[in-house]
Amino acid sequence: MIDWKHWHNEPLLIGGLIFLGWLYAVLAGPWREHLAGPNAPYPVRHALKFYSALVIFYLAVGSPLDQAGERFLLSAHMLQHQLMIYPSAILFLLGLPDWMVRPITSYRPIQGLLRFLTKPLICGLVFCIGLQTWHLPLLYDAALQNRNIHILEHFTFFGSALFLWWPVCSPSTEFPPAKYATQMFYFVAVTIGMKPAFAYITFSQDILYPTYEYAPRISWMTAADDQLMAGSMMALVGMVVLMGAFAISFYRWYQQTEGRSGQK
Repeated sequence: MIDWKHWHNEPLLIGGLIFLGWLYAVLAGPWREHLAGPNAPYPVRHALKFYSALVIFYLAVGSPLDQAGERFLLSAHMLQHQLMIYPSAILFLLGLPDWMVRPITSYRPIQGLLRFLTKPLICGLVFCIGLQTWHLPLLYDAALQNRNIHILEHFTFFGSALFLWWPVCSPSTEFPPAKYATQMFYFVAVTIGMKPAFAYITFSQDILYPTYEYAPRISWMTAADDQLMAGSMMALVGMVVLMGAFAISFYRWYQQTEGRSGQK
């Protein structure tokens, strides 16, 4: 059964989150004047978003939800991934001021590579390929059986989610968000790109992952019900978030278009 009092305190997880929080505090504090210029105010809104991203990431992989997803329920594991892919990754990028990423994005030797990697087509492909690959039964079940592979899986999901949201939430002036019209096409394309994994999990007649097939039942759901729930979550949550983002981009595109029309 799930130990609801057990929260992970692994050095890699806790140490990594503390390091990121400390690094952000240093960049936004003692180094702010050097990076952002004299009298630059402390980025309160950015900091709230960044630290919220770290908290959500820890809730996804450090709370008892991790135990439920690793040992018992595919739907719980799906919820973990969605917490990382959507709120955590979005808030992480929105929490970075331009001046904080500028030392990397303005570094000329890697600008060509960054320009290629941050194209919407590449960002969408990185996310969709990562999503499809990790849901193959061999890899997915290997991650459930091996802690190191599981950690790699979660970092891959989070990293690919940063690619997913970069064309929309980019903090960089060198590599800014895509135009609103491009964002709308992008969201539609990514939604379509997610369909194979959703269909594979939802409509499979077999239990795809042995770990969940033979796991003790801790809810009313059978293994088949749990798999159907997980596939439905992948489709519905993904579609709601991406189409919600589509609506925001459409609204901003409309405002921008109307503003230009009003100036004529």
